[in-house]
Amino acid sequence: MKKSLFLIILVLLILIANFSFFIVDETKQAIVLQFGKPINAIQEAGLHLKIPFIQNVVFFERRLMIYDAQPTEIITRDKKTLILDNYARWQILDPLLFLQTVRDINGAQARLDDVIYSELRVDLGKFDMSEIVSQKRTEIMETVTQRSNEKSMEYGINIIDVRIKRADLPPENEKNIFARMEAERNRIAKQYRAEGKEESAKIIAETEREKTVILAEAYKEAQKLQGEGEAESIRIYAESFNQDPQFYQFIRTLESYRNSFNENTTILLSADNKYIQYINQLTENE
Repeated sequence: MKKSLFLIILVLLILIANFSFFIVDETKQAIVLQFGKPINAIQEAGLHLKIPFIQNVVFFERRLMIYDAQPTEIITRDKKTLILDNYARWQILDPLLFLQTVRDINGAQARLDDVIYSELRVDLGKFDMSEIVSQKRTEIMETVTQRSNEKSMEYGINIIDVRIKRADLPPENEKNIFARMEAERNRIAKQYRAEGKEESAKIIAETEREKTVILAEAYKEAQKLQGEGEAESIRIYAESFNQDPQFYQFIRTLESYRNSFNENTTILLSADNKYIQYINQLTENE
């Protein structure tokens, strides 16, 4: 009997302990509710105590969460329509305020939809499409993050950053935009080709001029060298002639014979012609 009573008491104690203690994980934070009303926020991990059957605990994430919005249309300053697909990283900073204002994650997502979309629409409306797509995106998103975070603080939410995943044109505008882009690229390409042809003509003209100058200089130098060679040749011939005019004349005449006569050559000259005087002398000696 005593043993059975002991077991019953032990079971009751275990049940009471089970309903009296709860564990908050490092990735969670908790709110203690008493009859549905929040009375305590617990953000420290560990073992905590609550009144069984009177109090209950609601847990919320401590880690960063991703808000991934549906693509929405934005009108830019230059009256262009962009379809933006954006996301945000956020966390629950004040779980008690979070519970009192938005209740749960679904409520938080709805609030974030309103806050972030309104800030995107206002800030992106101050810039042209080209600036949003490339030049000032980082600056714009930093401003959107700051202002969205200021508004979300009243819900106990801290927005870490807001980013654009993709910025597209509406389908009906894409063809017109692409056509204008293609025309602009063709115009630039034609300009580059015209500039290239002009530069090519300049290079060819300069090359031809340099070629003419080089050939003229080379011809001048060749003529100079040829003249110097001929002068030297004449000087050598003159020196040879002055040393022995008769021998020089004899050698020159023999060279002329060698260049003029062959087996098929016939020359008609008078017997007393000086050109064949050496031949006549040779005939007389024989």
